[in-house]
Amino acid sequence: MSSQKAWAVVAGVGPGTGASVARRFAQKYSVALLARKSANIDPVVEEITAAGGKAIGISADCSDGKSVKKAFEELKKAMGGATLAAAVYNVGGRFIRKPFLELSEEEFESGWEANGRGAFHFSQAVLPLLLDRVDASPEFPPTLIFTSATAAMKGSALCASFAAGKFAMRALAQSLAREFGPKGIHVSHAIIDGVIDIERTKDWKFDHPDAKIKPEAIADSYWYLHTQPRTCFTNELDIRPYIEKW
Repeated sequence: MSSQKAWAVVAGVGPGTGASVARRFAQKYSVALLARKSANIDPVVEEITAAGGKAIGISADCSDGKSVKKAFEELKKAMGGATLAAAVYNVGGRFIRKPFLELSEEEFESGWEANGRGAFHFSQAVLPLLLDRVDASPEFPPTLIFTSATAAMKGSALCASFAAGKFAMRALAQSLAREFGPKGIHVSHAIIDGVIDIERTKDWKFDHPDAKIKPEAIADSYWYLHTQPRTCFTNELDIRPYIEKW
């Protein structure tokens, strides 16, 4: 059953990782699900509610500061006097694979808008709420997790837009970890290195049955990060299939 004493918020909820993370955290907390399209949120909210948990869906575009502000005003009303235990930024944005000289300015900036600007707006909204929970002596430290990718570590050919955005996200996560870790907040950057096993990739064929990452396994890893004590923070976590070349 979901506790009404604390909340978790997940931005970027779709049928894959975001939904799995929401389901996992809903086992302990009330959850708020953010996405641009309500069609991505509503089925997950209904599923969690039917299972005995508490969930709300809020439409928001994290690259738009006004949209994020409005979303969190709605979330704070729903929370009442409760605190925020965990926040997960799972917004990936558009994945553009294209020769650099063919990229438009709009295409290039789309990587930054989702992974840089969006992560900035989300972090500024959640960190004050996470700080409010530190002094409440919670069971687990308040946590902020960013879903990232190998592109945050190396910029591959044809991926300038995506890599630039993910590099920005990693830099932000490092900076926040160093600033807010000493204040009791666990900030972690998760590098998802591989294809996630979701509806969109079901027709992608590989030679090995273990080539895809289960979104439920990613959610379990995020829960593990959240439950780490203050004396054992993992600030960056690699998640990949054992057969992945790296």
